[in-house]
Amino acid sequence: MISALLVVALSAILVSGMLWRQQVQIRRIENQRLLSQALWVSRGALDWTRLILRSEGDTSAGITYLGGLWGVPIAKTRLSDFLGQIGEVRAEQGQETYLSGSIEDAQAKFNLRNLVSSPAPGVMQLDTEQIGAYQRLLVSLGVNSQLAKATALQVRASLAQSATRFQQVTSTAGTTTAPVTAGGGATGGSFTDKPGMEDGDDNAAVAPLQMISVDSLLDIPGYTPEMVARLRPFVTVLPTVSAVNMNTASAEVIAAIVPGMSLSSAQAFVARRQTVFFHNVSDVQLALRGAGVQTVEIDPGEMDVNSNYFLIHGRVQHERAEVDRTTLVYRDALTHTTRIVRIQDQL
Repeated sequence: MISALLVVALSAILVSGMLWRQQVQIRRIENQRLLSQALWVSRGALDWTRLILRSEGDTSAGITYLGGLWGVPIAKTRLSDFLGQIGEVRAEQGQETYLSGSIEDAQAKFNLRNLVSSPAPGVMQLDTEQIGAYQRLLVSLGVNSQLAKATALQVRASLAQSATRFQQVTSTAGTTTAPVTAGGGATGGSFTDKPGMEDGDDNAAVAPLQMISVDSLLDIPGYTPEMVARLRPFVTVLPTVSAVNMNTASAEVIAAIVPGMSLSSAQAFVARRQTVFFHNVSDVQLALRGAGVQTVEIDPGEMDVNSNYFLIHGRVQHERAEVDRTTLVYRDALTHTTRIVRIQDQL
């Protein structure tokens, strides 16, 4: 009888273990299914957002300002509220799915890629004017301004190892080309410069990873997580050299890129911009003079009233699954077609 009880107990343990492993496997499969569905919803929301950017470019060609439809964020909304217009069955499928997100003008920030210029194919050199602008931005934010040159050296060294630094990629529409990572429009040529050999850089042989986000600043000695968090609202890293959109840039960024402009004058400039946006760079010049800047020479490569790069922040909650993504999207200035540059999941 004791043997029979032991056999029964052992059988029960084995069966319960099998059932538990089966339950865990079923749960894992369910989680994978929910995550896959959430990713597809996120992809659909991204396509919808790209359509908004394209239609906005068609209606307001050559101008990007904060009052556009793209600048309206989406609060947490049930997916069924969107799908309810096309059938009750599909609406029921979206009862436990929520969407939220916003579009951010990436060219409203200071682009660290501007610290390095490419005057000719195969040449990468530091841009002293942009380094000075970045120094002014660091000072206004209470960060050590000596980090500006170190950042420029890091950007140049990372670009030197990029296989696509002079390439262009055809967009998904098949009609638009947009530069990927740098080169000032150059499309070929061998890289002959040796970044870091001048300026006393002893670590030129070390190939750093290419900078793709503000978090890459942590690879540079001297930056701390607190500094990066302070810089995040004002600094970005784009694949190409870009102009700052004066219709959307903050007062801190404007004061940094306009020599001789104080932060208070930049704040007055932004306050005036809230009543009417700028249609061209001539409007920007008049507004800068009105804000107290006497001599203003606008370089089209540094200031503009339109944007090509946008950051799309999206969050999808589908039952237990959550997808939180930031997508960098490029919009062609002529055809207004869009393409995805990179996607970053938020942890």
